[in-house]
Amino acid sequence: LLFCWKAICCYSCELTNITIAVEREECEFCITVNATWCSGYCFTRDPVYKYPPVSSVQQTCTFKEVVYETVKIPGCGDHPESFYSYPVATECHCETCDTDSTELH
Repeated sequence: LLFCWKAICCYSCELTNITIAVEREECEFCITVNATWCSGYCFTRDPVYKYPPVSSVQQTCTFKEVVYETVKIPGCGDHPESFYSYPVATECHCETCDTDSTELH
């Protein structure tokens, strides 16, 4: 019973470590950078009975705050192409997906 309670009420949307491969055609090297992003499970409800109509709640684990970090790719000289900026999540939460700013697949 305790296991079922934990599985039902405890959702996990948290920062997780990811690795991003970065390369540019103009540069001689491919590098990897470590970052954090959001991953996990959020409350979702899709009722079996569709009548009377009930709104369904579909939430996704997404970033609450994000910062951008920049790295210099070796082998590019001092060209603007030698710098690459990437997002790093600093805080996560469960939220209804905003289709204006998020691409869904």
